[in-house]
Amino acid sequence: MNSKFMKLAAAAALSCCITTSALAGSVTQPGETVGLASGAPLPEGLYFVNTGDWGRRSDVDVSLGVDIPVLAWSTPWTILGGRVQFLIAGPVVEVGVHNTTYLRGVYNPLVSGQLAWDLGNNWGFSYLLGAYLGVDSEVAWSSTSLNQRFALSYTGNSLNLTANVIWGTHFDHVTGSPQLSPCPAPFALNGCNPDFLNVDLTATRKFGDWEFGLVAFGSTDLNSPIAAYAKQSQIAVGGLIGRSFGGLILQAYLTTDVYEKNYGGHDTRLWGRFIIPVWQPPVPPTTPLYRRG
Repeated sequence: MNSKFMKLAAAAALSCCITTSALAGSVTQPGETVGLASGAPLPEGLYFVNTGDWGRRSDVDVSLGVDIPVLAWSTPWTILGGRVQFLIAGPVVEVGVHNTTYLRGVYNPLVSGQLAWDLGNNWGFSYLLGAYLGVDSEVAWSSTSLNQRFALSYTGNSLNLTANVIWGTHFDHVTGSPQLSPCPAPFALNGCNPDFLNVDLTATRKFGDWEFGLVAFGSTDLNSPIAAYAKQSQIAVGGLIGRSFGGLILQAYLTTDVYEKNYGGHDTRLWGRFIIPVWQPPVPPTTPLYRRG
């Protein structure tokens, strides 16, 4: 029993350092959707999108690596004029405190549905409703959470100007398991799960097959699950470069915090993404018009 308690206490102590310095209350990783025209409807088809990143937060000396594979299905159906789309994700996480401990495991999976409208004149808007499912993992949140996203995109003139607002609400703000999100001492064996708001911003332009531009994101906790919890927030900026190879799209971006509160240090992070169209409906052949004469 004593060994089990010590193991749990050590995991809680590491998780406390992790949540203070890495993800905070944002179940959706801040910056995860920059570079994507999230407001524009996808062409009908099935797509695989993989976003990976690794970074380190200064002063607290914590490194965090995340891989987020997403399967997106843009259906042939519409509701109220909006394209019906489904997205599922199964992230994995690794996190380490220098010369202390290293953890890795599965993160909360996401299941979601989305409506995306073509508003005309190269403008698009989408609304996503989904949930991150609670799982028993040292690197996952100890609660299922509701996830809503509101994205607006302009994609004319070879531009991608997108704002994606992500609002997360936990079903259980305080749980009996710390996992990724322990409460402050003396409640470190409980899990604290604050609601959160993320804003991901993209401003890029394509030059042929190349894409260049600026990205930024911000995140903030919206509530304190217990009185002793210190709400966290951050703002980061960076640059993006991308390249298209037919249907394959590659992107990379580098971001760094310009503001942080209660994280213990500034985060610098390198991101990489590839997008593959797995299946798209065949284009119907056109019937040539013949003129008799």
